[in-house]
Amino acid sequence: MEKQLLDRSKDKALFTPGPLTTSRTVKQAMLRDLGSRDSEFIALVREIRRRLLEIGGVAGRGYEAIPMQGSGTFALEAVVSSTIPPGGKLLVALNGAYGRRIEQIARVLKIDVLALAFPETQAVDPQAVALALERDAAITHVAVVHCETTTGILNPVREIGAVVRHAQRLYFVDAMSSFGAVPLNLADWSIDYLVSSANKCIEGVPGFAFVLARREALLATSGFARSLSLDLLAQWKGLELDGQFRFTPPTHALLAFHQALIELEQEGGVEARAARYRQNYRTLVEGMRALGFREYLAPELQGYIITSFLYPEDPNFRFAEFYARLNDKGYVIYPGKVSQGNCFRIGHIGRIFPGDVQDLLAAVQSTLAAMGLDLSRPQEPCAVSL
Repeated sequence: MEKQLLDRSKDKALFTPGPLTTSRTVKQAMLRDLGSRDSEFIALVREIRRRLLEIGGVAGRGYEAIPMQGSGTFALEAVVSSTIPPGGKLLVALNGAYGRRIEQIARVLKIDVLALAFPETQAVDPQAVALALERDAAITHVAVVHCETTTGILNPVREIGAVVRHAQRLYFVDAMSSFGAVPLNLADWSIDYLVSSANKCIEGVPGFAFVLARREALLATSGFARSLSLDLLAQWKGLELDGQFRFTPPTHALLAFHQALIELEQEGGVEARAARYRQNYRTLVEGMRALGFREYLAPELQGYIITSFLYPEDPNFRFAEFYARLNDKGYVIYPGKVSQGNCFRIGHIGRIFPGDVQDLLAAVQSTLAAMGLDLSRPQEPCAVSL
């Protein structure tokens, strides 16, 4: 398998949750101009929408793909603001900062919201969701983050979906950091609305996000929208009517995304991409442990999208210096977002391969040496999950 696609003289390697390292051919796809009303562009958007439904396992199964201008948070707000009726109530089952963001969106919109919070080191419990739905008949919608990139934990989205379906509520999944890398099926998992972004596991560039929506649920939302530009139903109707976005589309980002979708197919689809990301994860964790670092999560809870590492106990470790030295070497990692500990994060996604991860580990080792740190100590056997 190809070791690297990145020209280190021009681009830094992004070991982050997004934006990500992209292939040269994805970047090259943006080196042209298309008008938003050009028939070629309209056909390209139609093809993107079709491919997204295939990735979600719901082509021809009563779902629609709706691209929305803006970052992933814009699409999250489009779903919350457009699909919950006046007088509706949202249950957000959360265990990290990105679940809290959905809660915050609802509160800003003056939507009644109940936060069912779990520790950041614990997955969302489907039975706790079931109990909350049983106790509160006012709840109309349930939201959860699939991969909570605060820590890297994967929540049991399928099991929660079964609970929500049994309770006859509507189900909304933030799959920002998992769609395209974690196999799923919206219909089988009882998902009514799923949101992800162009610059995540499909390895496109920033500029838009997208919603996969169950058509019957979407059509029932007429009159619910609390925003003009984020009106999900109106966006879909416009695309269905003439293939047009209602407002200026991110043409270059869509060209790049179309190429990224082709490259996902060429790689072997979601299963093959998941296998590469898993190998990136294993390579990283084994190497970081050997250097003396420890993960924040227990291995059985850890997903293969991004890993949070605890700060070393050495008082001379300073993350800002560690980050800056790695950045100077051409490797970009991510600060932590955990509320109960000092952590930093390293992503395993994007157009990176195990060889790139090994290069990062070599840079980490030399950075520790330059900082005068020796974190090595006897290691207890600990299996790497996934």
